Amino acid sequence: MTNNIDVVFYDFGGVFTAAPFPEMERFGEELGAAPGQIANIMFGPYSEDTDHPWHQLERGEIPFTQAREAIMQLASEEGFEFDPLQVLMRVGTDRESRELLIQQVRNIRTQGTPTALITNNIHEFREAWRSLLPVDELFVDVIDSSEVGMRKPDPEIFRLALKRLGGIAPERSLFLDDYPGNIDAARSIGMQGILVGEDESQTVHAVNEFMGLQPQPNSD
Repeated sequence: MTNNIDVVFYDFGGVFTAAPFPEMERFGEELGAAPGQIANIMFGPYSEDTDHPWHQLERGEIPFTQAREAIMQLASEEGFEFDPLQVLMRVGTDRESRELLIQQVRNIRTQGTPTALITNNIHEFREAWRSLLPVDELFVDVIDSSEVGMRKPDPEIFRLALKRLGGIAPERSLFLDDYPGNIDAARSIGMQGILVGEDESQTVHAVNEFMGLQPQPNSD
């Protein structure tokens, strides 16, 4: 495909690091929970933007301490006792960054296309997650949900991102995310989307094919 993309947007967690949901499922199994039950208690319905405590936290409306207490109450109502902070520490153990994707971002920027992040995140973890990537080197902008007061899959966060990158037309932008609902939301306003899986080499290949890029040679 000919490169008709003026900006590439990336999600952070699940794209540049492993997604938390597989480990969340293992934790749920240990507690005797139904599939998806613990993730729903922790994060709410992830394909929607609601008033769940985690969603409020990601929009910067409440502090982590308040969200933590509210989630513990939700868990108790469903018959579980766990501390959200301990769960987050457990699912965050595999935080090794994906170097092939990082190198591809560098390649895209070298070839003249800006790159940016659109991430659902929280104020209290800002320094921790940014320490995992050379953020300022890789991205011209970071649209952080907790800073802008909106979160994926709200289409408005994508419109804001396009505006901040100079008013780029949606169809001339590409968005990568590991969650189908976020890709659907981006596509709903006309953006192009690539769903990221566990195999980063497949993602790198998909982006190269989509944008007509030459693969970056290995620097051994």
